[in-house]
Formats: sequence, structure tokens, C-alpha cells
Amino acid sequence: MPSINQYFDNKVTSIAFQTATKPATVGVMEIGEYEFSTSEFETMSVVSGALMVKLPGSDSYQTFATGDSFTVEANQSFAVKVAVETAYLCLYGQ
Repeated sequence: MPSINQYFDNKVTSIAFQTATKPATVGVMEIGEYEFSTSEFETMSVVSGALMVKLPGSDSYQTFATGDSFTVEANQSFAVKVAVETAYLCLYGQ
């Protein structure tokens, strides 16, 4: 059963669901800057828009546009800058 979660004063909304193989969330981020923490391995794909992401261990931001994806190991934090409303898909686990 899908569940809806909202973060950062409702500027990030995600819907959690189970794919055929992994748990996932799909959501939208409003313009802003956010820091996320992981509890398990994540693969995040940009569905629409773009994310500027500072991955763990990096000193600089990388831009991920529509169709791009990136991974973050469990128990890490990563920073995100959003210049246009952006939709994403996040798969959990390896």
C-alpha cells in the first residue's frame, strides 16, 4: 500500500511503494536546498528537471538531469540543490 511522506516544510513530497523487486519512492522536490540521510543503499533517478548533488566525500556539486541517476551508500548524507521543480524515483537496496 503506497504511503505519502512530506519533508522540509512540505517542499519535498514522496510516495513510498513496493516495486516487483525493491522498495521505492517517487516524488517531487520544490526549488530549494536539502540534505538527505540514507539508511540503506539508494539509487536515485531524475524523472524530470535536474538536481545538483554533493555526494558523500565530494567537495563539489554534480548536476544530474532528466534520465540521469546516482547512488549513495547506506548511512551517508548528501546535499541537493534544486533550481526547478524536479521529480525523482529512488530505489532502495542493491
